[in-house]
Amino acid sequence: MSVWRGRDKSQELERLAELAGEASAEAAMATATAEALEPPAPPAPPDLTAAAFFDVDNTMMMGASIFYFARGLAARKFFTSADLAGFVWQQVKFRLGGRENKEDIKTHRERALSFVAGRTVQELTDISEEIYDELMADKIWSGTRALAQMHIDAGQRVWLVTATPIELAAIISRRLGLTGALGTVAETKDGVYTGRLVGDLLHGRAKAHAVRALASREGLNLKRCTAYSDSQNDVPMLSVVGTAVAVNPDGGLRDVARARGWEIRDFRTGRKAAKIGVPSVLGVGAVAGAVAAGMAYRKR
Repeated sequence: MSVWRGRDKSQELERLAELAGEASAEAAMATATAEALEPPAPPAPPDLTAAAFFDVDNTMMMGASIFYFARGLAARKFFTSADLAGFVWQQVKFRLGGRENKEDIKTHRERALSFVAGRTVQELTDISEEIYDELMADKIWSGTRALAQMHIDAGQRVWLVTATPIELAAIISRRLGLTGALGTVAETKDGVYTGRLVGDLLHGRAKAHAVRALASREGLNLKRCTAYSDSQNDVPMLSVVGTAVAVNPDGGLRDVARARGWEIRDFRTGRKAAKIGVPSVLGVGAVAGAVAAGMAYRKR
């Protein structure tokens, strides 16, 4: 019986990952289409079947975007002490146990989303613009940015792929002059957040589903595409493209990259990991740490 339950749960998680990927691809296309209305820079001759996909946390940006986002939201009083207490307790459980309980992740992920329930998309977008300017603009890795520009100069589209909210991801992409972004999609109704996710966080296998879904919509040949990431959690995404590059890799990804012959780029001074605030893994532990740091920032 337990075997069947485990299989059912695995199938449900895969279904949520697929839903998250499809929703992210749809939102990415809609955002990129809207932004394309702005006068673009003179393009290079287009390479229509190739593209590059960049993870954000510790790959394009020093540290985790959700950490900076939480700091910005906390400074604007999105969180209460009761919210903080719940997240900190989950953080303690995660750190002591060394693993994340899927049911706890679901519960606390939904609690995290309650912070935006009832808020408008426009409000969160405006706030995200401010947070980017305040806390993120000077955290971009120049080496990774140069890699993205290399693809742009070759006439290829360049997409960010991140578990951070799609609204914030789109802003980061636009500020960097990229094509668009795949990110976590929160459900909305009439322009207002409901407090629920569409599918799941865009994390792990969900990123691979999103890249496949976008490639199908864009007519991309994945064998001609390139993906960049720092995390072992992104091996599914790195594995669906023809060229995978480990950027500032964690130990797990470095081992996988060496075993598979993937290129490794490290822009960290002295090869020292630049983990700012919280890990790039957007599990409960990361969100809890971000909220805690944000609250501390607000109280200073």
